[in-house]
Amino acid sequence: MVLADLGRRLSTALRNLSNATIINEQVLNDALGEICRALLEADVNVLLVKQLRENVKKAINLEETAVGLNKRRLIQSAVVKELVRLIDPEVKPWQPVKNKPNIVMFVGLQGSGKTTTCTKYAYHFMKRGWKTALVCADTFRAGAFDQLKQNATKARIPFYGSYTESDPLVIAMDGVETFRKDNFELIIVDTSGRHAQEESLFEEMLQISNGIQPDNIIFVMDASIGQACELQARAFKSKVDVGSVIVTKLDSHAKGGGALSAVAATKSPIIFIGTGEHIDDFEPFKTKPFISKLLGMGDVQGLIEKVNDLKLEDNEELMKKLQHGQFTMRDMYEQFQNIMKMGPFGQIMGMIPGFGTEFISKSGEQESQARLKKMMCIMDSMNDNELDHLDGAKLFKNQTGRYARVARGAGVSIRDVQDLITQYSKFAQMVKKMGGIKGLFKQGDMTKNVNPTQMQKLNSQMTKLIDPRILHQIGGSSGLQSMMRQFQQGGGPGGLGKLFGGDK
Repeated sequence: MVLADLGRRLSTALRNLSNATIINEQVLNDALGEICRALLEADVNVLLVKQLRENVKKAINLEETAVGLNKRRLIQSAVVKELVRLIDPEVKPWQPVKNKPNIVMFVGLQGSGKTTTCTKYAYHFMKRGWKTALVCADTFRAGAFDQLKQNATKARIPFYGSYTESDPLVIAMDGVETFRKDNFELIIVDTSGRHAQEESLFEEMLQISNGIQPDNIIFVMDASIGQACELQARAFKSKVDVGSVIVTKLDSHAKGGGALSAVAATKSPIIFIGTGEHIDDFEPFKTKPFISKLLGMGDVQGLIEKVNDLKLEDNEELMKKLQHGQFTMRDMYEQFQNIMKMGPFGQIMGMIPGFGTEFISKSGEQESQARLKKMMCIMDSMNDNELDHLDGAKLFKNQTGRYARVARGAGVSIRDVQDLITQYSKFAQMVKKMGGIKGLFKQGDMTKNVNPTQMQKLNSQMTKLIDPRILHQIGGSSGLQSMMRQFQQGGGPGGLGKLFGGDK
């Protein structure tokens, strides 16, 4: 996971601070010592670490702190503030504009994952309704066009390239012109990988830049080179106007912290980070939410944005069903689809307060996704009557032959089908209880709208559905209630509040 070891060590240092009986200079120095060691091991520049320590010490004067103030919270707040400053270049990144052609040129070192990142970038915007296209202007590396072609075909993104033309400038200009005529909104040009020392390739990069006149130049950087990122970023910035940076391979190297802080030192805004090989392993980079997730504090706003992307408020039919306490197998299938659309489970878990990025391992994440796909495959083998029946569990219980038929169609055991129906029954029971609670679907604070006794019953029902490990991590029943309230308030009129009928 992204910088999991660094996050774990920083969280432990802050937790030890919280557990200390008395907060004095010794406790503060111990906590700062552990934080600084963790940052140095993540290859963060020693001068930046020294500056962070001095800034925190300057901000916290334990002797002069007023009686009654929470010293632990003051120290934690100062540490978080300095960690944010460490990776914040304080420069606003360029944003593409809808309904007009935006030309983005990708540059970077050889082997930094540039071609794959081009596809991830295009796919990210395509999922959000943009008309995106890819142009391969890399004629230096053998197989570059084949790789881009394969990636683009898999992601269903239009692409342009040539096996015969050897001049990258001609390919770039032809590709941009072709997609501009077809009113594409985001045209991404992939260029040859290069080193800071290769003057001929740098000249080629400059020619392409002058020829296509890009709106933004993105520098793709490999996190494994750590502090050396600063030198490379400066070398590229001296040749072309690098507008923003994407850091790749953050999931596989301990030097990621050094890479992030080094880029910030060049005053280049990081816009995305690559966290794996798959097309979904790509996250928008925002400094405060990133540090918050790293320390296990979650990113509620980011989670709300992901839910908003699903446009759940458009599904009025489902909202009416929930209000009446009705939940069919088809509804469960659609919710599973929504979960899959939200991206990798590890990303989602990291956004929930109380969960660190290391909570779910890569193998555990794959196992969970495989289980979800298996359940969807079972439901694909059901007929319309079974999917739309208001009490699917009762239908299967009364006619047990359905279990064998569905199992044969899905290529699974009868036991797997029975497990799915059991899972569905739990969801249906909870929805039935939610439908009977007056005020649950009204706008505003749920705790004020709903009778406390009914709220307690709903909470109890939800705790039975949740994995005990996850419930413990959240902070038990009270933590779950607090998190639901946080989601609803965070959602406001346009966020997760809509999940509870916020517009009604």
